[in-house]
Amino acid sequence: MNATLSTTFSLQDAVPVHDATRLTEGGVQARIVLNGQIYTLRITRAGKLILTK
Repeated sequence: MNATLSTTFSLQDAVPVHDATRLTEGGVQARIVLNGQIYTLRITRAGKLILTK
C-alpha cells in the first residue's frame, strides 16, 4: 500500500488497493477485463478516473 495513504485497515476489512498510475503503466489509459467484457480506465487531465465499457 502507498505510504502516503493515511487510512488504517484491519485484516477483516481489507480491500485491495491499486495505484491507477501503475495500472496505466504511467500513461492515461488501461483496459480491464471482467467476465469477457473489456472496460477502459482513463485518467483525465484533472486527475479524475473514468471507467467506461
